[in-house]
Amino acid sequence: MSDQPARLEGRIALVTGASRGIGRAVAKRYAREGAHVVALARTQGGLEDLDDEIKAFGGNDATLIPFDLTDFDRIDHLGASLFQRFGRLDILVGNAGLLGDLRPMGHLDPKTWDRVIGVNLTANWRLLRTVDPLLRQSDAGRVVMVTSTVGHEARAYWGAYAVSKAGLEMMTKVYAEEQGKSSIKANLIDPRATRTGMRSQAYPGEDSTTVKTPEETTDAFVELALPTLEAQGQTFTLQREY
Repeated sequence: MSDQPARLEGRIALVTGASRGIGRAVAKRYAREGAHVVALARTQGGLEDLDDEIKAFGGNDATLIPFDLTDFDRIDHLGASLFQRFGRLDILVGNAGLLGDLRPMGHLDPKTWDRVIGVNLTANWRLLRTVDPLLRQSDAGRVVMVTSTVGHEARAYWGAYAVSKAGLEMMTKVYAEEQGKSSIKANLIDPRATRTGMRSQAYPGEDSTTVKTPEETTDAFVELALPTLEAQGQTFTLQREY
């Protein structure tokens, strides 16, 4: 472990999409900062690899939850399970996402539309709904949702993905407005161009070395998870390239 002070010591953090990309990098960074990570993703093997990496640098054992976020009924029961185990939740990172097809609106398949909206928007609402009571048990509940430039800058052919991110932004900001004097802070991160599988799917001919790594996004995720954070309902945009 680093000799630097662990800024998230003792915090409990739920990270979705934690088996790869930005989610994996954030989960590892939170563990290095002293948090207990509840890692949620579809792939058991990817989660186990993450846990091995966390143990290798001396981090706390992660809680692993293999989970398809389109299983909405299971999401609804997640809050109760976490309450029984921990009694609270300090940090929620809604990172898991699905790109879908990049094509004209009128050419999108309805099943693809439903799944993209389901994973990127509805699942995050269900997560927020089920863990809200746990965030209120924290002395400083923090919500960090991962958005995209296309969620606030319309771009042709990005279809369901853009609509889902626009909805996610508004949902998060509405939730932030509702907090009043509570200790919960909810914000968004637009990581911009980052070296992920989703990025390579959207831009198959791109030289990946021209964009930042997932690890380079993690400073912002730590800042938005700190108990001292004052920002509320804001979108933080990271640098696009090196």
